[in-house]
Amino acid sequence: MSHPILTDVQARMKKAVDFTLHEFSTIHTGKASPAMVEGVMVEAYGSMIRLKECAAISTPDPRMIQVQPWDKALLRAVEKALQQANLGINPIVDGGLVRLPFPDLSRDRRLEFVKIAHKLAEEGRVNIRHARRDAMEQTKKILKDGKIAEDEEKRLEKDIQAATDKAIKDIDSHLAHKEKELTTV
Repeated sequence: MSHPILTDVQARMKKAVDFTLHEFSTIHTGKASPAMVEGVMVEAYGSMIRLKECAAISTPDPRMIQVQPWDKALLRAVEKALQQANLGINPIVDGGLVRLPFPDLSRDRRLEFVKIAHKLAEEGRVNIRHARRDAMEQTKKILKDGKIAEDEEKRLEKDIQAATDKAIKDIDSHLAHKEKELTTV
C-alpha cells in the first residue's frame, strides 16, 4: 500500500515534469509547431483570450504556421498579438488568414534556444526538489507525532528519493532529446 505522502509527492513531481515538457514544446527547433503560438493572448470581444480559443492553427509545411481566425473581424487583433508575442517572426496577413514563415535558424540562435531549454529544465528540477523537501518535512512531522514507526519513515524517505531521481532523470532525458533536436541542422 502506498503512503498518501508518497502519492502526493509523485503527483506533484509528475506535474513538474509535464509542465517542463510543455515549456520545451514552446521552444521552436526550426520546425513550425502550433504549440508555439497556442498560448498567445489576443484581445477579442473586450477581453484577452488564447489564440487557440479564437482561431484554427495549422502547419501546412515544416516552416510555416497558419492562423485562421474563426471571426474575420479578429484578423487584425490576431496579427497584432502575434507581433507583440515577440516570436522573432513577422506575421503576414493573407486574405482571411495570418501566415508565420519561419526562417532557418542560425547557429547562434540554436545555441540560445539550448540555453533556454537548460534554464527550463533547471526550473523543473527545482520544482521537483521543492516537492521532495515538502514530502520529507511531512514525513519527519508524522514520525515526530508518533503516527509512523522509524523504519517506515526511512522506507518512505527512500521511496520519495527514488521518485525524485526518476522525475529528474525524466527531465534530463527530455532535455538531451530537445538539445539534440535543436543542434541538428
